[in-house]
Amino acid sequence: MRPLALAALTVLLAGCASTARVTLLPDEGVSTAGAVAAFDPATNEEVGDLTAPNTQAVVGGRAFKPSPAPANAYADLLSVMPYPPRVYVLYFTQGTTDLTEESRPILEALRQAVTASSEVQIVGHTDTVGSSESNDALSRERAVEIRAALVRQGLPLENARVTGRGEREPRVPTADNVDEPANRRVEVILR
Repeated sequence: MRPLALAALTVLLAGCASTARVTLLPDEGVSTAGAVAAFDPATNEEVGDLTAPNTQAVVGGRAFKPSPAPANAYADLLSVMPYPPRVYVLYFTQGTTDLTEESRPILEALRQAVTASSEVQIVGHTDTVGSSESNDALSRERAVEIRAALVRQGLPLENARVTGRGEREPRVPTADNVDEPANRRVEVILR
């Protein structure tokens, strides 16, 4: 269930002396829409639910009448919503800040997607080969390298946050001193 829809419904039902309308919009990029359930505040009994995208219901007391949402009723609102964050994962050669050949097209796609108004979180990671201290430094260096590439492309420096997590958050859990390519990465969250 969408947390926002649940919160909105909870607020609506908390003071439900009157009626309100709840609309379930489609999830972006998928054909489903989550779900919203309504409960009678006096008995805590479920009085109805919305499970289909583009449906709405009048909520109040025990009234819960699902119906199709008006076409494009929220088009103006949705047109100003921010895009969902995009995640790019870049991989590195062991012990270096050199991208793997397979990651070069991903960096190029990231460069094309970044604008001067983008907000970017860049998190570096390593495998477990080497000391924790050297891996912390290397993970940060990897993140700084990616930030530098984006700044050269026009991203303002203040729009890019850099963090190095070292070996603390492996994508593939391993024992110490294991050379795991999937863990040698930088994750970029673009908003």
